[in-house]
Amino acid sequence: MNAVADELVARAAAGPSRLRRALTNPVGLGLLLALVVTIGLTAWFHSQAEVESQLERETRGLVLEAAALADLVAAHQQSDTADDQGVARIADEWSTAGEQRYVRVLRLSGARLLASTFPTDASQELPRRLGREEKWLFDLAQEMRAAVDTNLSEGGFRREHVSVEPIGDGRLRISMPYGAGDKVEGIVQLEAERPAAAAAGGFGRALIAILVPAVAFFVFLLLMNSPPDPRGRPWLLWVIALVVLAAATGLFVRSAAATLESAYIRHNEALASLYSEVRERATALAALESLEFTTARDENRWDVDRFQRPLGLVGGDGRVNVEAARAAIAAKLGQLERAGLGNFALGAVLLSFVALGYARRLRETVSEYRYAYLYVTPAMVGMLILVFFPFAYGIALSFTGQTLLNQSQPLTELWVGFENYINILGDFDVATSTATGWVINYQNFYWTLFVTICWTVSNVTVGVFFGMVLALVLNTPNLKGKAIYRVLLILPWAIPNYITALIWKGLFHPQFGAINQAVQMFGGEPVAWFDSVFSAFMTGLVTNGWLSFPFMMVVILGGLQSISNDMYEAATVEGATRWQQFWNITLPLLKPTLVPAVILSVVWTFNMFNVIYLVSGGAPAGANEILITKAYKIAFEEYRYAYSAAYSVVIFLILLVYGVFQTRMTRATEAAHA
Repeated sequence: MNAVADELVARAAAGPSRLRRALTNPVGLGLLLALVVTIGLTAWFHSQAEVESQLERETRGLVLEAAALADLVAAHQQSDTADDQGVARIADEWSTAGEQRYVRVLRLSGARLLASTFPTDASQELPRRLGREEKWLFDLAQEMRAAVDTNLSEGGFRREHVSVEPIGDGRLRISMPYGAGDKVEGIVQLEAERPAAAAAGGFGRALIAILVPAVAFFVFLLLMNSPPDPRGRPWLLWVIALVVLAAATGLFVRSAAATLESAYIRHNEALASLYSEVRERATALAALESLEFTTARDENRWDVDRFQRPLGLVGGDGRVNVEAARAAIAAKLGQLERAGLGNFALGAVLLSFVALGYARRLRETVSEYRYAYLYVTPAMVGMLILVFFPFAYGIALSFTGQTLLNQSQPLTELWVGFENYINILGDFDVATSTATGWVINYQNFYWTLFVTICWTVSNVTVGVFFGMVLALVLNTPNLKGKAIYRVLLILPWAIPNYITALIWKGLFHPQFGAINQAVQMFGGEPVAWFDSVFSAFMTGLVTNGWLSFPFMMVVILGGLQSISNDMYEAATVEGATRWQQFWNITLPLLKPTLVPAVILSVVWTFNMFNVIYLVSGGAPAGANEILITKAYKIAFEEYRYAYSAAYSVVIFLILLVYGVFQTRMTRATEAAHA
């Protein structure tokens, strides 16, 4: 008995010891943190999906009723016995379907309020013209009519027909147009209490969110302390932790998906029941008013989206369309699964960061240099908010199909993967051979890239050449008025570049520009600078050359003044010519100064937006666009935001490759200078 008791005491004492060893082990601690973050985030996404599902069910139900009411009003207005009292009776009967349920019917012709059960409208006799304080109602109706007309004329669905407004105090107001065929005659409004969100499943979800990490960590403890002992091999322990994290995340996502699927099924069944009830109510009311009103058993035209398109989830017979409902549910669950995958990736990064010792190194570094990190924290926070977050959002946006027409939809519903990058980089239709010669596709990415490279190389060459010449002149010993020359030559750089660009645009004006005026003074013909590819390119080159040479001049002049005159005197004694002195003394000693300046100038010129946009505007026909102006126009003239984001990411990757080259060149220059 004593031996058995001793063994039980030993096992009881070993439990906390194993737990303590696991928590002090970087892999165990990393797994615990990763489990908490991954399961916690997934549980939050699940709860948000449930709330969204409940809101969608409530909204669909009220939209369904508003659509039925709109059909009734339209049928009454088209009947031979149409009168204002009939509309009032329909509104009164419909508002009695629930407590604090209000109906309003507006006719656009004459801006008349035909019927209303809203308490605020009871002070005046109906029907009547809208008052001045009710102009918002007339504007809403006009906006809906314009939306319907716009979508019909464009042959698509860009503007929403149905308005869903949360009024406050848990109420929803649905506004929907009615009319004959495609003609909008007015709108109906239905306002009702929003049903309270069901709280069932909250405790169970929280319990599962606690149990899954606990069980997963317990499994890890068993694997960690079972033979063969993996504690001597950290990489094996790390792999085991990743497997445990993946299994726990998959199990929780499956459980959450099953719960969410059952909720979606219940909501569709509830809406099917509601549709049958509304159909019976509308049919009875139509019979009471002697209206020609029928509802087809094979069509449900009331369960619609914001564009009044049937969702197809509930059939005209009042039954759930199983196939359509499964497809819709699969799309909803796909979002949750993608969120779970992303959360697992985040948890795996956190686990690896702690398990592989990076967290310990970071803690030690921050502890050692805590004052330095304290000083740079405001800048780091600013960079995080102003640079890194927009940068990450832009990358995420580039994998979607967002445009002006669908920008209100979440990015998860617009995901297209690498489609934008394939369209950009996979389009090699640069030039086409025709009977009249070659035709260049100026909108092609590779043409724009070619123009950007030509633009960058030519501008940097011009800036370095004139900067070098002027720096050599200003470096002449005993040059009179040197200070005045320096001030005058640096003015183009001191003036804001957009002002300079607008001035040069005016100088190149075909009719009133000073350059063409001077050409005509000497008997020449005015030049249409922006009508040909080469001349338009030259306008940008001249403008940017004027802006860039002062910087190069200042940098090169500083480098020249650091070269000792003794070297030139010794070369002169040896009989070297000025060209030999320049080639063998000046250029080699200028290299450490010139190379960083050229590299910086390349980056500036590559993204020189102002000159191209303000001077030539990419004329003619976009032939002289560079990558940055092309990305801007795609976003703010074509309103293809995702495609523009992908374009910008490609530009970033090009500059990233150049940055690697820049780093190597700079290191090589520093080594040679040392």
